[in-house]
Amino acid sequence: MLTIDCKDVLSIKNELVVYVSDKVEAIPTLKHHQFTLSTFDDDEVIDINSVVASIKAFLNSIGEGPNFAVISNNDTISIKAISGRIIKRDTAPQSEMFSCTHCGFVTRYEVELNVHMRIHYL
Repeated sequence: MLTIDCKDVLSIKNELVVYVSDKVEAIPTLKHHQFTLSTFDDDEVIDINSVVASIKAFLNSIGEGPNFAVISNNDTISIKAISGRIIKRDTAPQSEMFSCTHCGFVTRYEVELNVHMRIHYL
């Protein structure tokens, strides 16, 4: 499982997670300031280089590639602003979403996710 830290690009986190998970064929799990990628099969390993390349390709596609560095350290990838630049979007603020790591169930409420996850352990 890989963790991608998105503290410096929160406004585009949801678009980024869709793009990257589609490119590397992985299951995404959203968290507050980050997301994780896991494989469909526990025996498979996600190629860190392809994830980094996908993140860079996404940033380049929106014209922000030169303003951000993508740094990998073991199983964590961080996206850091080089000059302190913040990406701002004109869209309405998106609420946080939480997803179940077992089945992909998605909800806006962390409490609802916690209740849902309990059914996997009955």
